[in-house]
Amino acid sequence: MLRRIGFLRAIGMLTLSALAFGALSATALGQSNLTAKANVLQPSPPIAVAESDRVRDGLVGPVRRVRTEVAKLSNQNGKTLEGKHTILEVVAYDIKGNKTENQYFPIAGANLTGKEVYKYDDKGNISEMTLVNDDGSLLSKEVYKYEFDFAGNWNRMTTSVAVIEAGRVSFEPSEITYRSIMYYLDENMMKMAQPTSDPAAKPNVPSQTAANNALNGNSATKSVPVETKPPVDNSTSSQKTSPSVPASTITSDKLKGDGTGQVLTARPNTSAQVPIVKLDSEPPPQRSASPILKPVSGGVLNGIALNLPPPIYPESARRLRMSGVVSVEVVVDETGKVISARATDGPPVLREVAVQAALHARFSPTKLSGQPVKVTGSINYKFTLSQ
Repeated sequence: MLRRIGFLRAIGMLTLSALAFGALSATALGQSNLTAKANVLQPSPPIAVAESDRVRDGLVGPVRRVRTEVAKLSNQNGKTLEGKHTILEVVAYDIKGNKTENQYFPIAGANLTGKEVYKYDDKGNISEMTLVNDDGSLLSKEVYKYEFDFAGNWNRMTTSVAVIEAGRVSFEPSEITYRSIMYYLDENMMKMAQPTSDPAAKPNVPSQTAANNALNGNSATKSVPVETKPPVDNSTSSQKTSPSVPASTITSDKLKGDGTGQVLTARPNTSAQVPIVKLDSEPPPQRSASPILKPVSGGVLNGIALNLPPPIYPESARRLRMSGVVSVEVVVDETGKVISARATDGPPVLREVAVQAALHARFSPTKLSGQPVKVTGSINYKFTLSQ
């Protein structure tokens, strides 16, 4: 009896252990399933796409090089004449859109003075610029009109200045900016440069033979119907088909007896399928606002430089006890790098070293109306014998 009771107790313990083990296994399995579902539903972190210099410059497509030239416009005897082209800037990019070359050539009188307020069109190009004084009074106003190449980048910009004539505001063209743009050859450029030449199916035009016979009084044929049939649609059943145009009929009874025929206009068949061009690659990224071409005047830039290395005092100038101040005119690009330097004042023997020092200066980027701009100004270098 005691053995039986002990045996039953052992069976009960084994049963409880099996139940407990099953519950733990179910819990672990449920947690693993939840974890797997959570991992599946967990969105992957977005991949940050680096914006290239080419995109920041507002260019579309695989642009390799951009050469910018400016031509002034003059008015002689009521005719607008275009002056000599002056190179303004040459920019080059690698295949990934990184800037590899940036040459800027300052033009006398091209600097803006005052506060500029810009407006942009739907493509991000500057459409209007208003120049105001510090007190907010109007100085001048310019508008810009563009012509575009096959890729969507502008290659001609006409600048017109606001004038008053006969009590009315009008805009007179003052200069034209040209951009010669070179592209890398890729699949999209190939398709744009060599578009498909397959013409669309032309609708059938009613023959004029029957109408001419009726006009000429041909008695052999009293009523000659001319029927136009819509072209056969060979497209798949999944495409929608436009309703066909009903046949038109011309008879001699409908023509006037005096020999004057009614003019019938042939309507194009609306059921003709228009070819759809599909691109295999992704469309180009949305362009950003185009940079401002004219640099903004910044005055003396010594106090705002992030890095202003001193020039090396030439030993020959030191022996000659030459000293003085050299003024260097510089152009700073949208990233804060000096891309042009030219000595305008100071002892000639000290100018070259001042220019080399100015080319290594660095500035913080300047923005105007939220857009990066070039800045022109001067850096003054003082040479003393105690240096």
